[in-house]
Amino acid sequence: QVQLVESGGGLVQAGGSLRLSCAASGDTFSSYSMGWFRQAPGKEREFVAAISRSGGATSYTDSVKGRFTVSRNNAKNTVYLEMNSLKPEDTAVYYCARARGTWPTSRSYDYDYWGQGTQVTVSS
Repeated sequence: QVQLVESGGGLVQAGGSLRLSCAASGDTFSSYSMGWFRQAPGKEREFVAAISRSGGATSYTDSVKGRFTVSRNNAKNTVYLEMNSLKPEDTAVYYCARARGTWPTSRSYDYDYWGQGTQVTVSS
């Protein structure tokens, strides 16, 4: 069983930065790609970013390109989401997830394990 635990969320002013972390249990972390998703109140969950198992390939949704950076440390079983120039529309619960495969994917059904989420609130 894989457990994913997110941390690093909080309240920040527009233009500010946050760094989310997702710690994974188990010894297969480096075998799978990882992703970040978010869900705002009243909206469906949406893809944010993903990273390949080696970290050599990444993918982002258009609205965060140039502002967010996904990275991973396989030695620490941790994936990160660095968020800069935050906007009020970035407010959501952010979830990390482990994919079934090795390549970055934006499709939620490609992910089989999910964290409990961490709240990010950006004030204007």
